[in-house]
Amino acid sequence: MSNSDSQSVLVVDDDQRLCAMVSDYLSRHGYRVDTCYNGDEAVTRIQQHSPDLVVLDLMLPGTDGLSVCREVRSSYTGKILMLTALDEVTEEITGLEIGADDYMTKPVSPRLLLARIRTLLRRQQTTADTITQHVVLGDLVVDSGNREVTLNSQPIRLTTVEFDLIWILAQQAGTSVTRESLHEQLFRLALTPDDRRIDLIVSRVRKKLGDNPSNPQYLKTVRSMGYLLGTGR
Repeated sequence: MSNSDSQSVLVVDDDQRLCAMVSDYLSRHGYRVDTCYNGDEAVTRIQQHSPDLVVLDLMLPGTDGLSVCREVRSSYTGKILMLTALDEVTEEITGLEIGADDYMTKPVSPRLLLARIRTLLRRQQTTADTITQHVVLGDLVVDSGNREVTLNSQPIRLTTVEFDLIWILAQQAGTSVTRESLHEQLFRLALTPDDRRIDLIVSRVRKKLGDNPSNPQYLKTVRSMGYLLGTGR
């Protein structure tokens, strides 16, 4: 049985030739692939079928990729990999800020896309085999078995990559974890000097925890080191 058995991917791009090429390549590697060519249809497909991962182009007819991501993120917890043909990093950063898990710049190599998809889905795929573990930090509880986080007994809705980050920190609670280590564990790639993905994910998690970014109580910055998860005291 391949690692990709039963995992579904929705490819959203108005370039139908690209969709066909990516769909064929991913299908040959065991994924169930669906395609659509505009943002309005993408929103409906994601909400109705909840694929394991969405490959989402930034520039789409109708609803653009950023708006699709923003609209579905409140209910969709799967992975979102954004594609952009833009040279500027601004749109990529915005995508990460509103809930995308990763991005790639066109032109896209099917082989590299497959590698990114496998990395994004790896943790999600092995969750069912994980022994339930809880980390309790004051009023904050991180449950790895159910992939749930609660604060003051209230559930905190996190994306997959957001949960992965908080779980990595929870396992080493009170100890700083470097940005390089977090990046390697989340993306299986070395951190480059201009890569802000970890900082943006941290910012999103802080917002959901109600942490004051200038004086966070839970997800704290350790200057020149990285981040640590504390008890909120």
